[in-house]
Amino acid sequence: MITPEWLKPGLYGALMGAAFVGIAGFTWGGWVTGGTANDRAMAMSHDDMVVSMVPVCLDMARSDPARADKMEKIRAASTYQKRDALMDVGWATMPGTEAPDRDIAQACLKELDL
Repeated sequence: MITPEWLKPGLYGALMGAAFVGIAGFTWGGWVTGGTANDRAMAMSHDDMVVSMVPVCLDMARSDPARADKMEKIRAASTYQKRDALMDVGWATMPGTEAPDRDIAQACLKELDL
């Protein structure tokens, strides 16, 4: 196929414009791929789940008959082991699950001011 000479600058301009728009969109325009959008959505939903479960953890702590002993165990733990101590006493294990959640334990610990 023979292209007229006057068409070449238009084609080059269109290709360069498309490349510029793509680069600018992904760099400064906030465009993301489907995988990145999915990863961000999963992280946001996990964070929202943690925030929504903190009141459950606090309620479990308030209604526990052995609260004083468990609070003393958590307070006695070193700073970097407090989260594990809260998980051991069972307050970070949400109803319907078998294992405690580390993120919920950390958020609950922050709310308990320990």
